Amino acid sequence: MRTPRLRLIAGLLLTPLLAGCFSSSGKNSSSDSPASEEGGRLRVALAFPPAQNYSLYGQDAFSLSRLGVTEGLTRLDANGTAVPALAESWGSEEGGRSWVFTLRDAKFQDGTDVTAKAVASALTHAAEAEPTPPAISGAKLTAEAVGDDQVKVTTTTADSVLPLRLTNPSLAVFSAKAYGKDGKVNPVGTATGPFELTKITGDTAATLDRYDDYWGGRAQASGIDVEFVADGTARANALRTEDVDIAESIPVAQVASLDKGTIHEVNTARNSSLYLNTQEGVFTDAGLRAAAREAIDTSAVAKGVYDGYAEKAKGLFGPALTWASGKRTEPTGRAKATDPKGKSITIATYDDRPELPETAQVLQQQPQKAGFKVKLEVRTYARLESDLLAKKFDAVVSTRNMMLDTGDPVTVLASDYTCDGSYNLSFLCDKNVDKLVADAQAESDPGKRQNAAMKAEAAILGTDAVVPLAHLKAVVGIAAPVKGAVLDPYERQLVGTGTRR
Repeated sequence: MRTPRLRLIAGLLLTPLLAGCFSSSGKNSSSDSPASEEGGRLRVALAFPPAQNYSLYGQDAFSLSRLGVTEGLTRLDANGTAVPALAESWGSEEGGRSWVFTLRDAKFQDGTDVTAKAVASALTHAAEAEPTPPAISGAKLTAEAVGDDQVKVTTTTADSVLPLRLTNPSLAVFSAKAYGKDGKVNPVGTATGPFELTKITGDTAATLDRYDDYWGGRAQASGIDVEFVADGTARANALRTEDVDIAESIPVAQVASLDKGTIHEVNTARNSSLYLNTQEGVFTDAGLRAAAREAIDTSAVAKGVYDGYAEKAKGLFGPALTWASGKRTEPTGRAKATDPKGKSITIATYDDRPELPETAQVLQQQPQKAGFKVKLEVRTYARLESDLLAKKFDAVVSTRNMMLDTGDPVTVLASDYTCDGSYNLSFLCDKNVDKLVADAQAESDPGKRQNAAMKAEAAILGTDAVVPLAHLKAVVGIAAPVKGAVLDPYERQLVGTGTRR
């Protein structure tokens, strides 16, 4: 089987940047209508600096989306459904192999019109990028203009979730001047969102100004001043001293030191999990994987490590995905646990996210009581990645947003748990799992697709290749004067047109 590709870093390191507050009814409270009152500039502290000079086809694309710089043809709503963005409507043709998107009247930040030709060109650049964005990997997507205001997007086989795939920030649309001959995309003043990236200060800061001709209405904030602050304590301190208005990803250890009114949380589609190496070492034995799983008390992670800002994991899909709980079935095909007899294992994790090393320490103690000898390996992700891909560890503690790439539960199962998966941290290759995932991919009806995904989930959990630990809540610090900040379970938005101070 193939090992995970280097692009898995995006899913591993993307911290829960948050978007607009959801009311008890589940609707986004930030306004997409023209501003009713003027706001000043927002000061925002983000956790991870641009890793690839704001490359559209890597993790930096999500930062641009969260800051309101970019958008694609579609976007995800609070229920995980594809809804209009640059496209007003769409429909499928040729049995689902082609989709025609009708564009709304919009302009790029450089003043040129958003045309079918420009959109088709943008999608073609994404399809030809190396590596291909995960959302369309394997889809062999082509795009062509149909008149001035329609774009036809075609895949080699029928794809019932293409509108969901196109919500991915790596498939955002830029004007023609953004695309260089070297394949790079320059996002400065070339996107379509309510905020225009106007200045980049290396990997430490960026300046965004309001784009007044945004099709969705004039943003209430006049601009955004962004600082990249990797240290979680420093981000919390900046919020405490009123040096920033919004600080993403507040470590749970810092929550008690902040004014209660500045702390906001939301269930996310992100899990913390223990991935067991099924290809090399101790955990090639299914009985020993079962023993490790039985030894772990997941409530100790949710309550002890995350201090209540997480829920004990019930599976791969957590409470942010409201449809999952009613469709979940018990894991199937689990092996009987065998005695570890003092076998040595190494659990690896990275300290870019402060809760992960503490989680690993909890997990070290529990399997030791069951008879394993456990060693921990904690590094930055940059120093961990090569050995992780080389299968040098028996297990790894990591987090994963199950809806980050496409918003489709089946797509994430295919990438994470099948023989050819590009994000397979357990190196799982199981014929039954592959068949069930393939069956789910063949379903076009949303409800049946979800049912099939949960059937595949039961089979995956039955292999004990992964032990879900906790369903995580995102914790963001928002200063009291700030209104309309966005809390997004899918980690794709942080500010909207209604965000202001």
